Amino acid sequence: MKVMLAKTAGFCMGVRRAMEIVLAEVNRGNMPLYTFGPLIHNNQVLDILAAKGVKPVENLKELTEGTIIIRAHGIPPQKRRLIKNSGLKVIDATCPRVAKVQAITRSYTRKGYNAVIVGEKDHAEVKGIMGYATNRVFVIQSVKDVSSLPVLNQVFVVAQTTQNKQNFKEVVKALEKKIPGILIFDTICEATSERQEEARAFKGQVSAVVVVGGYHSGNTRRLVEVAKEVGLPTFHVETEKELDKKKLSKMKVIGVTAGASTPNWMIKNVVKEIEGIRGRRDSSFFIWIKKVFKFLVISNVIVASGAFCLAYASSILSERRPDPVFPLLAFLYIYAMHILNRFLDKGASAHNDPERAVFLNKHRRLLTITGIASILTALAISFKIGIATFIAMSGLSLSGIIYSIPLVPEKLKSSFRYSRIKDIPCSRSLSEALAWMVVITLIPLLKNSSIILPATVTTCLTVLFMAYIRAALFDIFQVQGDLIAGSETLPIRLGEKKTLFILKSVIIACLFIISGAPAAGFTGPFSFLFLIPLATLFLCIIAYEKKWLSPCLTFEALIEGNFFLTGILTLVWQALP
Repeated sequence: MKVMLAKTAGFCMGVRRAMEIVLAEVNRGNMPLYTFGPLIHNNQVLDILAAKGVKPVENLKELTEGTIIIRAHGIPPQKRRLIKNSGLKVIDATCPRVAKVQAITRSYTRKGYNAVIVGEKDHAEVKGIMGYATNRVFVIQSVKDVSSLPVLNQVFVVAQTTQNKQNFKEVVKALEKKIPGILIFDTICEATSERQEEARAFKGQVSAVVVVGGYHSGNTRRLVEVAKEVGLPTFHVETEKELDKKKLSKMKVIGVTAGASTPNWMIKNVVKEIEGIRGRRDSSFFIWIKKVFKFLVISNVIVASGAFCLAYASSILSERRPDPVFPLLAFLYIYAMHILNRFLDKGASAHNDPERAVFLNKHRRLLTITGIASILTALAISFKIGIATFIAMSGLSLSGIIYSIPLVPEKLKSSFRYSRIKDIPCSRSLSEALAWMVVITLIPLLKNSSIILPATVTTCLTVLFMAYIRAALFDIFQVQGDLIAGSETLPIRLGEKKTLFILKSVIIACLFIISGAPAAGFTGPFSFLFLIPLATLFLCIIAYEKKWLSPCLTFEALIEGNFFLTGILTLVWQALP
């Protein structure tokens, strides 16, 4: 079954910010930790927070210590004062978009204006906004409610941030007829508008729409309304278990979108389940090809093959005679480390990539055996090459394995901030890149008696930068799961925007090195070929940043394809006269 996933599906900025605030406090060990009411409208996420000791509360009388976080929907100022007087540490996770509506309401009602809120009267966000009104405030939900409003002077209208855009326009049009001179503030969140427009745009492209999100989530229900308004068969589910596979199997293409409180792993589970439904038009050959593709990506054969290609190209860049033995070492090492570390570090995998987590669990024995066999084969080959190569390969393998293993006894963990190497902030992407550089560029030098230093340094930097960009880009994809697992990766520490800026800067620096090396006499003209995979790697970053592509197995394969490209270009170079 073919799936078309909406680009904007998943956490909005406000929800992501609230989650990051809560999980940062959890990971710092600042307990007990409470949220004033449910943090967001998603039961599965709330269950995860509860498992971590985060408790939603409504009554503050029983609390004497700890930290309380104001939820993303915001709260009335009266309750805010109660919290401040409780003696608890207070952290405000109110969505900035909601805070803007609160500020407008407070400002204009103080000037004597009457407020009209287009939204659901019983919704937490609307209750919070109403609390900021110092004059009369009215809540209406549709055009038919406009007639119930009394005759008013000096009126302004705002919207619940997750309102249906079309509904708001219709209500405003009716209000303008009833109340001339009414001030209009379109406070519908941009993310909400984009999601609704994407849902409308599904018309003519898909056979049906599946909306993923909590049944009590206002913005999710609005997406369902929008999809139905354009005449599309629409299914609202919280999890993949609720999919009506019998009905969906009759469809050709399924559009999938999700509410602002729906985490990525839940969306991925639904997409995976839909893709697994065999439609009437699906051919056996197409299904087989898809399974092979998924196997190659998820089993880490693709990433290891990319390392092989990069190692082969690097041998020419560093002006060494190509020897397939060293690219083979790179393949075996990268394959083994990716397999073994995923088993040793299971914390975030279920949330970052549930499909991969299921695959690894299902084929655990086979993958473990092949992973161990790969590292033993690499050690045997390195021993045959020479004792220095064997020692280096052994040390590199040992460091790769202990990266995710606790080095501090369980009883002493509380006395140490970092019990594993992986716990060191921002270490994951850098450690992985350094390992790639060592196995691809440095270990082969132990057998080579004549080393051309400028070419070697250029090669080391190129491999390091390309591997680092790859690893850090995947860290960006995995932020939600890493937050839950307590991993402090680069994007968690610095934020997505700063991380993307760093990656683009690294690529630009690498482009200057590669293009300048031949002019400086460090490398030959072969160096210019590396400009192509660097440019395509840069395009991958832009594709993510501009939301042209969403993180998925296909996008992962495209990123790994940049490393395959180095090998293809090398073969073309060698074939030239």
